Amino acid sequence: MSRIDETKEFIPLNIAVLTVSDTRSAADDRSGDTLVDRLTGAGHVLAARGIVQDDRATIAAQLRAWCADPGVDVILTTGGTGLTGRDVTVEAHRDVYEKEIEAFGTVFTMVSMQKIGTSAVQSRATGGVAQGTYLFALPGSPGACRDAWDEILRWQLDYRHSPCNFVEIMPRLDEHLRRK
Repeated sequence: MSRIDETKEFIPLNIAVLTVSDTRSAADDRSGDTLVDRLTGAGHVLAARGIVQDDRATIAAQLRAWCADPGVDVILTTGGTGLTGRDVTVEAHRDVYEKEIEAFGTVFTMVSMQKIGTSAVQSRATGGVAQGTYLFALPGSPGACRDAWDEILRWQLDYRHSPCNFVEIMPRLDEHLRRK
């Protein structure tokens, strides 16, 4: 189970939030707001925030730009993980990933099953790594964003979490690029 080792110091991460939607604006981006509230409430820093249309190339370009920014450690996207023709966020993420974190989608489905039953099969939530940056694609509902943060990301993005967490391996995410 999730445990916090209080003897370790909390390390705040710089997290960017990207909403993927053809219809949302900053005024009605409840899912983006949910993620920002959760990450800042946990002590992390909002590094950047944006909204882009459901366009694979546009999404991938924004992901690449933030991955190249040393001021961004983690990117959370919300929206575009479903099954319709306009849902291309997962494909855009996979265009950028160097490595996919396959278990993220599996664990997200397990969490979702407890909340929405078999409807969880309609989400294609995914996670991966690129240029030493973590990327996670979450569904576009505030509830799904809460579930992903509260049940998975809150713990894995906390250096004090035992037995292991994403933060402790961050310095080694791009070690293959430093090898000669």
